[in-house]
Amino acid sequence: MSITENEIASQPDVWAQAAARTDELADVLRAPGERMLVVGCGTSAFMAASIAALREAAGLGETDGTFPSEVPPGRRYDRVVALTRSGTTTEVERLLADLPGVRRSVITAVPDAPVARHAHEVVVLAEADERSVVQTRFPTTVLRVARAALGADVSHLDGQCRAALAAPLPVDVTAIDHVVYLGSGWILGLAHEAALKVREAAQAWSESYPAPDYRHGPIAVAGPRSLVWIFGAPPPGLVADVEATGAAVVVPDGDPLVQLVQAQRLATALAAHRGLDPDRPRHLTRSVVLGA
Repeated sequence: MSITENEIASQPDVWAQAAARTDELADVLRAPGERMLVVGCGTSAFMAASIAALREAAGLGETDGTFPSEVPPGRRYDRVVALTRSGTTTEVERLLADLPGVRRSVITAVPDAPVARHAHEVVVLAEADERSVVQTRFPTTVLRVARAALGADVSHLDGQCRAALAAPLPVDVTAIDHVVYLGSGWILGLAHEAALKVREAAQAWSESYPAPDYRHGPIAVAGPRSLVWIFGAPPPGLVADVEATGAAVVVPDGDPLVQLVQAQRLATALAAHRGLDPDRPRHLTRSVVLGA
């Protein structure tokens, strides 16, 4: 079993351990009335978008989630929350260093991370750190704890995840060349992350879109060796329209976060089928550290 597969399998136990950090994360994320920006790079950007949508939906204040490079110019924030597994990502560190007068918070897996010197508070999810380049358990742990911090009941997720990990995948990876993930609202970030896992681990063709928008163009490339995986309830008629293309459609039961774990498993299974090592993804490193 690869490092990545081991880290995927560890998630229920890691989630249970990290639940002890819920109050720390609540102090950062709830802050009722604050106008908040949540940022991250790559995987962390998708989790940032999901957390932002969840916080705003909880009525805690206007919240944006994006990449450090895409922060809207001139927009005022009371607090910026940065997600960074390694705590070394250059774009995140530069953004935090250039925000005088704004409350800065960091969520990371590494104690004494370099970005911490720019933060007013740091939440360390050390139990979720990873050896693999491809992120799996850190982002899901952040989102699991964030959802609890924002008031959701997530007590069932650990057991549900264990059951999902023990179950077979709902699709034969030898029958697919093209994977599409769809979601909506806060779940859209998970669809983007699932598609990224396929690209990173398996070097395969993957896409992700808001579920209601899929028929507005992207469905044109679906065919008999496509898989369309829908996170959450599908819009009326979408399943039938996708099936008409010859593509396989999966609409799993269970919480979307647990579905993301299944998507991680699919990515590593697809990598194995293609003769690739998910621990050594092409052109990638654990953290992007740029020169001056």
